[in-house]
Amino acid sequence: MCDFVEQRSWIKFCLRNEISCAETFRMLQRAFDEQTLSERNAYKWYKQFKEGRERVEDKERLGRTSTSTDESHVKQIKDLVLNNRRLTIRNLADAVGISKGSVNNILKDTAIDKIIRHPVMRRLREAIRKKRLELWKDNSWFLHHDNAPSHTALVLRDHFAKNSTHIVTQPPYSPDLAPCDFWLFPKLKRPLRGHRFDSIEEIQAKSKKALKAIPEIDFNNCFEDWKKRWHKYIEAGSEFPTSWHESPTVRA
Repeated sequence: MCDFVEQRSWIKFCLRNEISCAETFRMLQRAFDEQTLSERNAYKWYKQFKEGRERVEDKERLGRTSTSTDESHVKQIKDLVLNNRRLTIRNLADAVGISKGSVNNILKDTAIDKIIRHPVMRRLREAIRKKRLELWKDNSWFLHHDNAPSHTALVLRDHFAKNSTHIVTQPPYSPDLAPCDFWLFPKLKRPLRGHRFDSIEEIQAKSKKALKAIPEIDFNNCFEDWKKRWHKYIEAGSEFPTSWHESPTVRA
């Protein structure tokens, strides 16, 4: 497993040499490939060093040093996920014998959650090829994602490059510019709120039903709202407006 302390030292070094956080993260990706710290953690450590932190190690804790995220556990988690990608964090924690928090940390801080995204992109391209043949022929379609670390993994960037996929640029940490964050996910959660489900399959079935129940006009309105948000962002000089509530919000 990659030594994240070493990467934190790199972040501190880049900060001292006035290298931006975005460029620092790109340098980490080139150097460490799929073992790179998550973008969220890279930005967090950059901010902490900028505010005066000196230590690159985690804060010392009382008691024994945790071994729940050592190389052995990482390998076990990776093998389980690759063999059955429907396993929940609870399933993984029970199988390996560590806490759910430790499992979550392993998934976030290693390449595991990035690896499982690759087949998803293959299915997306196949779906576009079948349903939107005219877009497929001239390669005029664009892919937008929220710039999360799992979406910017090297394996996916290589896939996009090999298939000449056009990516819509998304500023880091900009949920108000991501349709899934400002519209779709909240809309899907409303009919599911307050319900308990007995299995992953039941959650998937109910989520799919809720998704299919959304009228086509609502999706159209969402993308119109999305365009208005772009213009607000541009008019603000690539800085977030102080109050996004002035931007129209798509409602059911």
